[in-house]
Amino acid sequence: MTIQQLIRHQKRLKKQQKTFVPALSSCPQKKGICVKIRIVKPKKPNSAQRKVAKVRLSNQKIITAAIPGQGHNLKEYSEVLVRGGRANDLPGVRYKLIKGCYSFDTFELYYRSRSRSKYGLKRK
Repeated sequence: MTIQQLIRHQKRLKKQQKTFVPALSSCPQKKGICVKIRIVKPKKPNSAQRKVAKVRLSNQKIITAAIPGQGHNLKEYSEVLVRGGRANDLPGVRYKLIKGCYSFDTFELYYRSRSRSKYGLKRK
């Protein structure tokens, strides 16, 4: 903008900030109940069977959340805690579940020495 335009308009408009986790409605985490547990295949270069859960949040919104780690004990109607953070190779999955909260156990198939706090594991 030129100086003349600034004098005429006075104020520049601020750019609107976009949230990447709209279902959490400005909260760091939300409680939810699993509606369905299923397996999804990732996008093109990757090949695997990723576990995801369809979750109904406490604000009645239904989202798809990734189940982290190796192995889980989730069933239908399990209570879970949801946080933000997308699964890079799963389209439409913008949320992750937090291990060790409510009925989501810290169960892991193998011992994990690194990034233990993400999976709620104690030091061996």
